Amino acid sequence: MLQITGVVDERSMRAQYLDRMDIERERGITIKSQAVRLPWDGHVLNMIDTPGHVDFSYEVSRSLQACEGAILLVDAAQGIEAQTLANLYMAMNANLHIIPVLNKIDLPAAQPDKYAEEIAHLIGCETSDVLRVSGKTGMGVRELLDHVVASVPPPVGDADAPARALIFDSVYDTYRGVVTYVRVMDGHLGKRERILMMSTLAQHETLEIGVISPEPKVSDLGLGVGEVGYLITGVKDVRQSRVGDTVTSAAKPAGEALGGYEHPKPMVYSGLYPIDGDDFPELREALDKLRLNDAALVYEPESSAALGFGFRCGFLGLLHMEIVRERLEREFNLALISTAPNVIYRVVMEDGREMIVTNPSEFPEGKIAEIHEPVVKATLLAPAEYIGAIMELCQGRRGSLQGMDYLSEDRVEIRYILPLGEIIFDFFDQLKSKTRGYASLDYEPTGEQDADLVKVDILLQGEAVDAFSAIVHRDKAYAYGVEMAKKLKELIPRQQFEVPIQAAIGARVIARENIRAMRKDVLAKCYGGDISRKRKLLEKQKEGKKRMKMVGRVEVPQEAFVAALSTGESSADKPKK
Repeated sequence: MLQITGVVDERSMRAQYLDRMDIERERGITIKSQAVRLPWDGHVLNMIDTPGHVDFSYEVSRSLQACEGAILLVDAAQGIEAQTLANLYMAMNANLHIIPVLNKIDLPAAQPDKYAEEIAHLIGCETSDVLRVSGKTGMGVRELLDHVVASVPPPVGDADAPARALIFDSVYDTYRGVVTYVRVMDGHLGKRERILMMSTLAQHETLEIGVISPEPKVSDLGLGVGEVGYLITGVKDVRQSRVGDTVTSAAKPAGEALGGYEHPKPMVYSGLYPIDGDDFPELREALDKLRLNDAALVYEPESSAALGFGFRCGFLGLLHMEIVRERLEREFNLALISTAPNVIYRVVMEDGREMIVTNPSEFPEGKIAEIHEPVVKATLLAPAEYIGAIMELCQGRRGSLQGMDYLSEDRVEIRYILPLGEIIFDFFDQLKSKTRGYASLDYEPTGEQDADLVKVDILLQGEAVDAFSAIVHRDKAYAYGVEMAKKLKELIPRQQFEVPIQAAIGARVIARENIRAMRKDVLAKCYGGDISRKRKLLEKQKEGKKRMKMVGRVEVPQEAFVAALSTGESSADKPKK
């Protein structure tokens, strides 16, 4: 599309042109939505390229609110994936005009007729309505652009009304401050105009206004109804530009703000700590700037006895967590440790008190009446021959089957209710390996359920180390304890005295490993002679070790924290992506 409409010339064209971040290009996935303006046949089209992964569905929902139509792009060799279905339903709920398209029809493994039937069955259209294109060879793309012009309704808005523009994204530029991306709904925004942010009531002057095509281009005429573009006001304070806010003219403000966005609720929590404690202010500033570009990220300061000062961050999923951490390390040059991810639990005590637990260290002591854990409605799409393997995996994760439908003869949709705590670790990896990469997963929160959960503490010489604690199901507590004790035995260096590593639930120890003490050979100069003399030297050494054990503290090196919290095969550890 970029080449055919002429916005990118042959010389500067490259693969994945709109994936601007290095991480996107390395992983081959889209993380950020990108807007681009395309001229075609006397019309102007504004296209937003959105991510597909379930963790970034918030990006998709924001983009859909700025659009009139959506192109549903399906791989002609793989068929529909679970998250494609989820995004399709989102677009339908937003009352958008949907154009079904099969891409990659030039592949030898493509089965366009088979998948066209599947799409037609889902949307309720004819198989002839499904357009067939190849993004690689350009086949069918001109027809698709003509179809978009003919069928997608033009934007509606009042050009004479007071200006109203919706902020759908923003980014921080070191030299120019906050760059705000907007879609104008009513009125007109011009250069050197005083504008008002309706939720923060902050006023600014537009220093630059323009369109993205696909590089920023200054527009002297400003932006009119239905246009998508960017504003630069020179503001350096990242809290002044909020995604979902309405921009209006300060001289003639609009009466009411636009609908904005529903704020996403974090699903997974993890602690982020700088390896060097002096980097704490830099981490705070980096999170503020990143949040501008990633509205789904939430965080608050916290401190840990083992790791010092850091932030408790909320993410939409595990991939989101990985990407945020990687972006902080790359874009802001920080070295970080992240604690094992966990979900939010609601704990009700026997005396009726209720507590929200986002961190295992907050887990209450005393008599607990019940613990509620979040559950999700998971949709899995896979070839029919993998039904058994998928069911076995879901049952092992305490899932309950809700239903099963065949989309075609050999593709099946399976629906499960699963505890979120069971799927945030390595569920997706396991699913992919059991189905040779053919299964896809999508999930959405659907409330909570009672569960028999316990907090497993890891004790070093009788002292609990808060960074290693975890909340797990009672049936899996023993496995987690054994795994963690074994791992720490390898990671913690030997001390001058013996160090016991214990895993405990409350006061009951469920697993133990010992780190042997380093010993000096006190018998080296003791040739022959009476055995009692040797025994006396060994007893003397033993006494010294005992005294040392009472005074000494176990030093856990930072590398041990990083390794223990980042690698591992157990279900209670991070994924092996």
